[in-house]
Amino acid sequence: MPASGRSYIIAGAGISGLTLALTLAKFGATVVVLERNATLQEAGAGLQISPNARHVLDRLGLDVAMAHYAMEPAALDSYRGWETKPFFSMELGPLMTEKFGAPYAVMHRADLADALYKATRRFANIDIIFGVRNWDVASHARGVTVSVDEADGQTRTTRANAFIGADGVHSHTRRAILQGPDAKFGGRIAWRALVSADSVAGQIAPDRVSVFFAAGYHLVCYPLPHRRQVNLALFLPGKAEAQPQLPKLQARGVIGVLLAAAGQNWTPWPLYTVETPVWHRGNIGLVGDAAHAMVPFQAQGAAMGIEDAATLGPLLAESDEPESALMRYEAIRRPRVQRVAKLSAANGRIFHMRWPLTLARDTVMRLQGPQGHLKRLGWIYGHNVAPEETGL
Repeated sequence: MPASGRSYIIAGAGISGLTLALTLAKFGATVVVLERNATLQEAGAGLQISPNARHVLDRLGLDVAMAHYAMEPAALDSYRGWETKPFFSMELGPLMTEKFGAPYAVMHRADLADALYKATRRFANIDIIFGVRNWDVASHARGVTVSVDEADGQTRTTRANAFIGADGVHSHTRRAILQGPDAKFGGRIAWRALVSADSVAGQIAPDRVSVFFAAGYHLVCYPLPHRRQVNLALFLPGKAEAQPQLPKLQARGVIGVLLAAAGQNWTPWPLYTVETPVWHRGNIGLVGDAAHAMVPFQAQGAAMGIEDAATLGPLLAESDEPESALMRYEAIRRPRVQRVAKLSAANGRIFHMRWPLTLARDTVMRLQGPQGHLKRLGWIYGHNVAPEETGL
Protein backbone atom coordinates (compact mmCIF):
# COMPACT_ATOMS: atom_id res chain seq x y z
CA MET A 1 0.00 0.00 0.00
CA PRO A 2 1.46 3.36 -0.98
CA ALA A 3 2.43 5.64 1.90
CA SER A 4 2.63 8.82 -0.16
CA GLY A 5 1.98 11.89 1.94
CA ARG A 6 3.22 10.23 5.11
CA SER A 7 6.48 11.16 6.73
CA TYR A 8 8.71 9.49 9.30
CA ILE A 9 11.77 10.55 11.25
CA ILE A 10 14.42 8.00 12.21
CA ALA A 11 17.17 8.62 14.76
CA GLY A 12 20.37 6.86 13.74
CA ALA A 13 22.02 6.22 10.36
CA GLY A 14 23.27 2.78 11.30
CA ILE A 15 22.31 -0.51 9.73
CA SER A 16 18.85 -0.71 11.32
CA GLY A 17 18.03 2.94 10.65
CA LEU A 18 19.11 2.94 7.01
CA THR A 19 17.33 -0.35 6.35
CA LEU A 20 14.13 1.11 7.77
CA ALA A 21 14.59 4.30 5.74
CA LEU A 22 14.89 2.29 2.53
CA THR A 23 11.89 0.15 3.43
CA LEU A 24 9.65 3.15 4.09
CA ALA A 25 10.89 5.05 1.03
CA LYS A 26 9.97 2.13 -1.21
CA PHE A 27 6.37 2.64 -0.10
CA GLY A 28 6.53 6.30 -1.10
CA ALA A 29 6.92 7.79 2.38
CA THR A 30 9.11 10.80 3.09
CA VAL A 31 11.90 9.89 5.52
CA VAL A 32 14.32 12.07 7.50
CA VAL A 33 17.24 10.35 9.25
CA LEU A 34 19.02 12.13 12.12
CA GLU A 35 22.66 11.19 12.74
CA ARG A 36 24.90 12.56 15.50
CA ASN A 37 28.15 11.84 13.66
CA ALA A 38 29.39 14.28 11.03
CA THR A 39 29.77 11.47 8.50
CA LEU A 40 28.57 7.92 8.06
CA GLN A 41 30.26 5.79 10.71
CA GLU A 42 29.99 2.18 11.80
CA ALA A 43 31.91 1.08 14.86
CA GLY A 44 33.44 -2.36 14.80
CA ALA A 45 34.86 -4.37 11.98
CA GLY A 46 33.49 -7.72 10.87
CA LEU A 47 29.86 -8.63 10.40
CA GLN A 48 28.09 -11.89 9.67
CA ILE A 49 25.01 -11.75 7.47
CA SER A 50 22.90 -14.91 7.70
CA PRO A 51 20.18 -15.90 5.20
CA ASN A 52 17.35 -14.40 7.26
CA ALA A 53 18.95 -10.94 6.92
CA ARG A 54 20.19 -11.46 3.38
CA HIS A 55 16.65 -11.99 2.10
CA VAL A 56 15.74 -8.49 3.27
CA LEU A 57 18.85 -6.84 1.84
CA ASP A 58 18.41 -8.52 -1.53
CA ARG A 59 14.80 -7.36 -1.76
CA LEU A 60 15.99 -3.82 -1.06
CA GLY A 61 18.27 -4.01 -4.10
CA LEU A 62 21.56 -4.68 -2.34
CA ASP A 63 22.21 -8.09 -3.91
CA VAL A 64 24.92 -6.78 -6.27
CA ALA A 65 26.67 -4.83 -3.50
CA MET A 66 26.55 -7.83 -1.19
CA ALA A 67 28.06 -10.07 -3.84
CA HIS A 68 30.85 -7.52 -4.30
CA TYR A 69 31.68 -6.79 -0.66
CA ALA A 70 30.89 -10.06 1.11
CA MET A 71 32.52 -13.48 1.26
CA GLU A 72 30.49 -16.67 1.53
CA PRO A 73 32.56 -18.95 3.80
CA ALA A 74 32.64 -22.63 2.99
CA ALA A 75 32.45 -23.61 6.66
CA LEU A 76 32.98 -22.56 10.25
CA ASP A 77 35.93 -24.40 11.79
CA SER A 78 36.27 -24.76 15.58
CA TYR A 79 39.67 -25.27 17.23
CA ARG A 80 40.68 -26.21 20.76
CA GLY A 81 43.34 -24.01 22.28
CA TRP A 82 46.59 -24.30 20.40
CA GLU A 83 45.60 -27.23 18.15
CA THR A 84 46.27 -26.74 14.45
CA LYS A 85 43.40 -28.84 13.12
CA PRO A 86 39.72 -28.16 13.80
CA PHE A 87 37.90 -30.62 16.01
CA PHE A 88 34.58 -29.64 14.42
CA SER A 89 33.45 -27.98 11.18
CA MET A 90 30.02 -26.59 10.44
CA GLU A 91 29.28 -26.62 6.71
CA LEU A 92 28.14 -23.33 5.18
CA GLY A 93 28.74 -22.30 1.55
CA PRO A 94 26.24 -23.50 -1.09
CA LEU A 95 24.48 -25.64 1.51
CA MET A 96 23.02 -22.53 3.17
CA THR A 97 21.59 -21.19 -0.08
CA GLU A 98 20.20 -24.60 -0.94
CA LYS A 99 18.51 -24.98 2.43
CA PHE A 100 17.46 -21.40 3.24
CA GLY A 101 17.26 -19.67 -0.14
CA ALA A 102 20.05 -17.15 0.53
CA PRO A 103 23.76 -17.37 1.42
CA TYR A 104 25.58 -16.97 4.70
CA ALA A 105 28.20 -14.26 4.30
CA VAL A 106 30.82 -12.27 6.20
CA MET A 107 31.85 -8.71 5.42
CA HIS A 108 33.14 -5.47 6.92
CA ARG A 109 30.45 -3.62 8.81
CA ALA A 110 31.38 -0.31 7.18
CA ASP A 111 30.90 -1.86 3.72
CA LEU A 112 27.32 -2.79 4.52
CA ALA A 113 26.66 0.68 5.97
CA ASP A 114 28.13 2.24 2.83
CA ALA A 115 26.01 0.05 0.56
CA LEU A 116 22.88 0.99 2.48
CA TYR A 117 23.80 4.67 2.41
CA LYS A 118 24.41 4.63 -1.36
CA ALA A 119 21.04 2.94 -1.83
CA THR A 120 19.33 5.72 0.13
CA ARG A 121 20.91 8.33 -2.17
CA ARG A 122 18.81 6.96 -5.02
CA PHE A 123 15.65 8.11 -3.24
CA ALA A 124 14.68 11.77 -3.36
CA ASN A 125 12.29 11.09 -0.46
CA ILE A 126 15.12 10.21 1.99
CA ASP A 127 17.00 13.04 3.67
CA ILE A 128 19.90 12.33 6.05
CA ILE A 129 21.01 15.08 8.42
CA PHE A 130 24.51 14.57 9.82
CA GLY A 131 26.06 16.27 12.83
CA VAL A 132 22.83 16.52 14.80
CA ARG A 133 23.57 17.65 18.36
CA ASN A 134 20.32 16.61 19.99
CA TRP A 135 16.65 16.04 19.38
CA ASP A 136 13.44 16.09 21.36
CA VAL A 137 10.13 14.56 20.41
CA ALA A 138 6.58 15.38 21.44
CA SER A 139 3.84 12.92 20.56
CA HIS A 140 0.29 14.04 19.85
CA ALA A 141 -2.84 12.71 18.20
CA ARG A 142 -1.83 13.79 14.70
CA GLY A 143 1.75 12.57 14.84
CA VAL A 144 4.98 13.84 16.36
CA THR A 145 6.70 17.19 16.56
CA VAL A 146 10.48 16.90 16.53
CA SER A 147 12.90 19.64 17.55
CA VAL A 148 16.41 19.10 16.14
CA ASP A 149 19.58 20.95 17.16
CA GLU A 150 21.71 20.90 14.02
CA ALA A 151 25.48 21.08 13.63
CA ASP A 152 25.47 24.81 12.87
CA GLY A 153 23.61 25.61 16.09
CA GLN A 154 20.30 26.18 14.38
CA THR A 155 17.15 24.48 15.63
CA ARG A 156 14.76 22.89 13.21
CA THR A 157 11.22 21.88 14.17
CA THR A 158 9.30 19.50 11.97
CA ARG A 159 6.29 17.22 12.09
CA ALA A 160 5.92 13.61 11.04
CA ASN A 161 3.56 10.68 11.40
CA ALA A 162 5.95 8.76 13.66
CA PHE A 163 9.43 8.83 15.16
CA ILE A 164 11.61 5.72 15.32
CA GLY A 165 14.74 5.44 17.44
CA ALA A 166 17.40 3.34 15.72
CA ASP A 167 20.08 4.98 17.82
CA GLY A 168 21.84 1.97 19.24
CA VAL A 169 22.52 0.33 22.56
CA HIS A 170 22.76 3.61 24.48
CA SER A 171 19.70 5.01 22.70
CA HIS A 172 18.71 8.57 23.59
CA THR A 173 15.24 7.75 22.29
CA ARG A 174 14.83 4.82 24.66
CA ARG A 175 16.32 6.46 27.74
CA ALA A 176 15.35 10.12 27.48
CA ILE A 177 12.20 10.15 25.38
CA LEU A 178 10.55 6.85 26.31
CA GLN A 179 11.96 6.87 29.85
CA GLY A 180 13.31 3.37 29.37
CA PRO A 181 16.26 1.70 31.12
CA ASP A 182 19.97 2.09 30.56
CA ALA A 183 21.86 -0.70 28.84
CA LYS A 184 23.51 -3.29 31.11
CA PHE A 185 27.18 -4.19 30.94
CA GLY A 186 27.69 -7.95 31.13
CA GLY A 187 31.33 -8.15 32.18
CA ARG A 188 32.77 -8.94 28.76
CA ILE A 189 34.69 -6.95 26.18
CA ALA A 190 35.02 -7.66 22.47
CA TRP A 191 38.50 -6.68 21.32
CA ARG A 192 38.45 -6.07 17.58
CA ALA A 193 41.25 -5.77 15.09
CA LEU A 194 41.91 -5.92 11.36
CA VAL A 195 45.17 -7.37 10.11
CA SER A 196 46.51 -7.72 6.59
CA ALA A 197 45.82 -11.05 4.96
CA ASP A 198 49.52 -11.40 4.15
CA SER A 199 50.50 -11.16 7.84
CA VAL A 200 48.58 -14.34 8.70
CA ALA A 201 48.84 -16.21 5.40
CA GLY A 202 48.84 -19.97 5.93
CA GLN A 203 47.56 -19.70 9.51
CA ILE A 204 43.81 -19.89 8.86
CA ALA A 205 41.74 -21.16 5.95
CA PRO A 206 41.22 -18.35 3.42
CA ASP A 207 37.64 -19.39 2.70
CA ARG A 208 36.32 -20.17 6.18
CA VAL A 209 35.39 -18.69 9.54
CA SER A 210 37.76 -19.92 12.26
CA VAL A 211 36.88 -20.00 15.97
CA PHE A 212 39.50 -20.76 18.64
CA PHE A 213 38.31 -21.78 22.11
CA ALA A 214 40.64 -21.21 25.07
CA ALA A 215 40.16 -21.17 28.82
CA GLY A 216 37.98 -18.17 29.62
CA TYR A 217 38.04 -16.57 26.17
CA HIS A 218 37.59 -17.25 22.47
CA LEU A 219 38.78 -15.73 19.20
CA VAL A 220 36.77 -15.45 15.99
CA CYS A 221 38.48 -14.66 12.71
CA TYR A 222 37.59 -14.64 9.04
CA PRO A 223 38.98 -13.16 5.83
CA LEU A 224 37.63 -10.01 4.22
CA PRO A 225 38.91 -10.56 0.67
CA HIS A 226 37.47 -7.30 -0.63
CA ARG A 227 39.80 -5.44 1.74
CA ARG A 228 42.64 -7.98 1.72
CA GLN A 229 42.31 -8.14 5.48
CA VAL A 230 41.34 -10.59 8.19
CA ASN A 231 38.87 -9.65 10.89
CA LEU A 232 39.73 -10.65 14.46
CA ALA A 233 37.30 -10.55 17.37
CA LEU A 234 38.66 -11.55 20.76
CA PHE A 235 36.12 -11.99 23.58
CA LEU A 236 37.39 -11.63 27.14
CA PRO A 237 36.09 -10.83 30.62
CA GLY A 238 36.66 -7.19 31.51
CA LYS A 239 35.41 -4.02 33.11
CA ALA A 240 33.57 -1.14 31.44
CA GLU A 241 36.36 1.36 32.05
CA ALA A 242 37.04 4.53 30.10
CA GLN A 243 40.21 2.98 28.65
CA PRO A 244 40.20 -0.79 29.14
CA GLN A 245 43.56 -2.54 28.88
CA LEU A 246 43.95 -5.74 26.89
CA PRO A 247 45.32 -8.35 29.32
CA LYS A 248 48.42 -10.27 28.38
CA LEU A 249 47.36 -13.71 27.21
CA GLN A 250 49.38 -16.90 27.25
CA ALA A 251 48.97 -17.91 23.65
CA ARG A 252 50.94 -20.02 21.23
CA GLY A 253 50.40 -21.71 17.89
CA VAL A 254 47.92 -20.10 15.51
CA ILE A 255 46.33 -17.97 18.24
CA GLY A 256 49.75 -16.59 19.11
CA VAL A 257 50.44 -15.68 15.49
CA LEU A 258 47.05 -13.97 15.11
CA LEU A 259 47.44 -11.97 18.32
CA ALA A 260 50.97 -10.96 17.37
CA ALA A 261 49.78 -9.78 13.94
CA ALA A 262 47.35 -7.39 15.62
CA GLY A 263 49.95 -6.15 18.09
CA GLN A 264 48.49 -3.24 20.05
CA ASN A 265 45.99 -2.33 17.34
CA TRP A 266 42.93 -3.59 19.18
CA THR A 267 39.75 -1.60 19.72
CA PRO A 268 37.79 -2.48 22.87
CA TRP A 269 34.02 -2.81 22.59
CA PRO A 270 32.32 -3.41 25.97
CA LEU A 271 29.34 -5.71 25.51
CA TYR A 272 26.07 -4.25 26.73
CA THR A 273 22.60 -5.71 26.50
CA VAL A 274 19.18 -4.06 26.51
CA GLU A 275 15.98 -5.43 28.02
CA THR A 276 13.27 -2.83 28.05
CA PRO A 277 9.54 -3.16 28.72
CA VAL A 278 9.03 -0.08 26.55
CA TRP A 279 9.42 -0.60 22.81
CA HIS A 280 7.05 2.22 21.92
CA ARG A 281 4.75 4.86 23.33
CA GLY A 282 2.16 6.44 21.12
CA ASN A 283 3.78 7.01 17.72
CA ILE A 284 7.37 6.81 19.01
CA GLY A 285 9.14 3.44 18.71
CA LEU A 286 12.45 1.59 18.73
CA VAL A 287 14.25 -0.80 16.39
CA GLY A 288 17.50 -2.76 16.53
CA ASP A 289 19.90 -2.46 19.46
CA ALA A 290 17.90 0.44 20.87
CA ALA A 291 15.14 -2.07 21.65
CA HIS A 292 17.00 -5.34 22.24
CA ALA A 293 20.80 -5.25 22.11
CA MET A 294 22.19 -8.75 22.72
CA VAL A 295 25.59 -10.34 23.13
CA PRO A 296 27.13 -11.35 19.78
CA PHE A 297 27.60 -15.07 20.41
CA GLN A 298 25.10 -16.11 17.76
CA ALA A 299 26.15 -13.31 15.37
CA GLN A 300 22.56 -12.08 15.02
CA GLY A 301 22.58 -8.52 16.36
CA ALA A 302 22.62 -6.79 12.97
CA ALA A 303 20.33 -9.42 11.46
CA MET A 304 17.68 -8.79 14.11
CA GLY A 305 17.79 -5.05 13.40
CA ILE A 306 17.43 -5.72 9.67
CA GLU A 307 14.45 -7.98 10.36
CA ASP A 308 12.94 -5.28 12.61
CA ALA A 309 13.09 -2.75 9.79
CA ALA A 310 11.59 -5.13 7.25
CA THR A 311 8.73 -5.87 9.66
CA LEU A 312 7.98 -2.35 10.88
CA GLY A 313 8.25 -0.53 7.54
CA PRO A 314 5.29 -2.25 5.85
CA LEU A 315 3.20 -2.10 9.02
CA LEU A 316 3.65 1.67 9.20
CA ALA A 317 2.99 2.05 5.48
CA GLU A 318 -0.28 0.14 5.55
CA SER A 319 -1.69 1.67 8.74
CA ASP A 320 -3.29 5.06 9.29
CA GLU A 321 -2.45 4.72 12.98
CA PRO A 322 1.29 4.45 13.72
CA GLU A 323 0.58 3.39 17.30
CA SER A 324 -1.32 0.34 16.06
CA ALA A 325 1.52 -0.48 13.68
CA LEU A 326 4.06 -0.24 16.50
CA MET A 327 1.95 -2.46 18.75
CA ARG A 328 1.69 -5.08 16.01
CA TYR A 329 5.42 -4.83 15.31
CA GLU A 330 6.30 -5.45 18.96
CA ALA A 331 3.94 -8.41 19.17
CA ILE A 332 5.64 -9.98 16.14
CA ARG A 333 9.25 -9.19 16.98
CA ARG A 334 9.64 -9.36 20.76
CA PRO A 335 9.25 -13.16 21.14
CA ARG A 336 11.74 -13.84 18.37
CA VAL A 337 14.47 -11.46 19.52
CA GLN A 338 14.10 -12.67 23.11
CA ARG A 339 14.64 -16.23 21.94
CA VAL A 340 17.70 -15.25 19.92
CA ALA A 341 19.09 -13.21 22.83
CA LYS A 342 18.65 -16.16 25.18
CA LEU A 343 20.51 -18.46 22.80
CA SER A 344 23.30 -15.90 22.36
CA ALA A 345 23.74 -15.58 26.12
CA ALA A 346 23.84 -19.36 26.52
CA ASN A 347 26.47 -19.63 23.79
CA GLY A 348 28.64 -17.13 25.66
CA ARG A 349 28.64 -19.37 28.71
CA ILE A 350 29.35 -22.47 26.65
CA PHE A 351 32.16 -20.86 24.63
CA HIS A 352 34.06 -19.88 27.77
CA MET A 353 33.84 -23.18 29.63
CA ARG A 354 36.94 -24.48 31.35
CA TRP A 355 38.27 -28.01 31.51
CA PRO A 356 36.83 -30.59 32.17
CA LEU A 357 33.46 -29.11 31.08
CA THR A 358 35.01 -28.43 27.69
CA LEU A 359 35.16 -32.19 27.08
CA ALA A 360 31.37 -32.44 27.20
CA ARG A 361 30.96 -29.29 25.10
CA ASP A 362 33.30 -30.50 22.37
CA THR A 363 31.72 -33.96 22.32
CA VAL A 364 28.24 -32.50 21.87
CA MET A 365 29.48 -30.28 19.03
CA ARG A 366 31.11 -33.20 17.22
CA LEU A 367 28.04 -35.41 17.61
CA GLN A 368 25.90 -32.78 15.87
CA GLY A 369 27.86 -33.33 12.68
CA PRO A 370 28.77 -30.80 9.98
CA GLN A 371 25.12 -30.23 9.04
CA GLY A 372 23.52 -30.38 12.46
CA HIS A 373 23.00 -26.63 12.49
CA LEU A 374 20.51 -26.89 9.63
CA LYS A 375 18.00 -28.32 12.09
CA ARG A 376 19.25 -26.73 15.31
CA LEU A 377 19.34 -23.17 13.91
CA GLY A 378 16.82 -23.49 11.12
CA TRP A 379 14.34 -21.35 13.05
CA ILE A 380 16.84 -18.47 12.82
CA TYR A 381 18.26 -18.88 9.32
CA GLY A 382 15.03 -20.03 7.70
CA HIS A 383 13.05 -17.00 8.83
CA ASN A 384 11.97 -14.81 5.93
CA VAL A 385 10.07 -11.64 6.86
CA ALA A 386 6.79 -12.25 5.00
CA PRO A 387 7.90 -11.19 1.49
CA GLU A 388 4.44 -11.74 0.04
CA GLU A 389 3.00 -9.29 2.56
CA THR A 390 5.69 -6.59 2.70
CA GLY A 391 5.65 -5.54 -0.94
CA LEU A 392 9.45 -5.32 -0.92
